[in-house]
Amino acid sequence: MPTINGSDVKRVVVACDAGMGSSVMVASTLRSKLSPLGIEVVHTPVDEIPADASVVMCHQGLAQRAQTKVPDTVVIPFAIFMGDPAFAKVENAIKTGQTLES
Repeated sequence: MPTINGSDVKRVVVACDAGMGSSVMVASTLRSKLSPLGIEVVHTPVDEIPADASVVMCHQGLAQRAQTKVPDTVVIPFAIFMGDPAFAKVENAIKTGQTLES
């Protein structure tokens, strides 16, 4: 199971599949919170997750597919697009240096 210390996170990828725009909003919200901490946040289709992603966030229905694409990268699934506790978990881990795991 991949793990990463929050202080080692440099790039968060928000991966999607449906193309309905919800994950773009997630990426934008995360970018506004994490950019001041020096973290790059990008949005990409789940089949195009870059190998240099520190953490991948995606809807829980895509988590297994994302993990297959980047097996050594932490994948954090979320259930709802706005206000899911997974977003605060990632933000807090980055701020405090806590461990994140898939």
